[in-house]
Amino acid sequence: MSGKVKITAFASRPDERSSFDLFEDKLGLDIKHVSSQLSLDVVDQAAGSEGVTILGNCDCSKPVLEALSKLGVKFVSSRSAGYNNIDVEAAKSLNIKISNARYSPNCVADFAVMLGLMVTRKVINGLRRNVANDFSLPGLQGQEMKNLTVGVIGTGRIGQTVIKNYSGFGCKIIGYDVYENEDIKQYMDYVELDYLLANSDIITLHTPLFDSTYHIINKESISKMKKGVKIINTARGELVDTQALIEGLKSKHIGGAGLDVLESEYGIYHSDCRMSGMVNDEIATLKALDNVVLTGHMAFYTDQAVEDMVYCGLSSLAQFSKTGTADFEIK
Repeated sequence: MSGKVKITAFASRPDERSSFDLFEDKLGLDIKHVSSQLSLDVVDQAAGSEGVTILGNCDCSKPVLEALSKLGVKFVSSRSAGYNNIDVEAAKSLNIKISNARYSPNCVADFAVMLGLMVTRKVINGLRRNVANDFSLPGLQGQEMKNLTVGVIGTGRIGQTVIKNYSGFGCKIIGYDVYENEDIKQYMDYVELDYLLANSDIITLHTPLFDSTYHIINKESISKMKKGVKIINTARGELVDTQALIEGLKSKHIGGAGLDVLESEYGIYHSDCRMSGMVNDEIATLKALDNVVLTGHMAFYTDQAVEDMVYCGLSSLAQFSKTGTADFEIK
């Protein structure tokens, strides 16, 4: 192990292990695996490491970063694309370099379109009826995609892939982003946000979580939408005001929702809560509502994406150690 860069991998999952093993020697790393999510309770596990790699459900707040700094940790790489769990300013003040991950956009894009189809064709209602041997049709009539307008909020790598996927159905596609992409315009038209809200039959979210996008779907924005609109969120739970969404679903102003993420998911999703006595009123309400598809933050979860995420996390730490910077550094 001499000469290898020592790192600690927090929230290390069994399904990641083959990818960790694949890249450990190639990148010259000595990896200590910790199954627990990074928090103040387990931060001491990073002692002796130059860097740590984490996932998006880990606590990388200022107190945790301060503890890492005292242990001599210089680099933090997230194996997730989102990094709202990391106090970026605190990391800068402590001279800790941070990075996030890039992975195949197809995993989330395919899942988002699947949720859109499930909600539009009322599949979840049909499946629930089938459990009780009710195979009746009333209430299950859906719509054809070619007759719908899909509004895409956020046209980055994943949003662009969603747009290309939806283009195959022949539906009209409109999009909103602060930064327009010229290449994707052959598949869709950029519009103002209010126009998208008012004219979309399906609204699918693919924007990062910033202060400017926090609760971009809220009571006011919902009031501007078509009656019967479907909302799909595979990005970040905090993009949607959950209570406003629930109110819209109950009133039938919103015709359905496909949600892989929730703002109250932390500590619940990616955990087996069957015996924990978990109580979450929002999840319970959403599960009980008609035409809501609720999944546990799994849109990213493919073999290709897991390998990509591990590689990004480890290669960033190797680059940081050798050069002081990394391809996916957050500055």
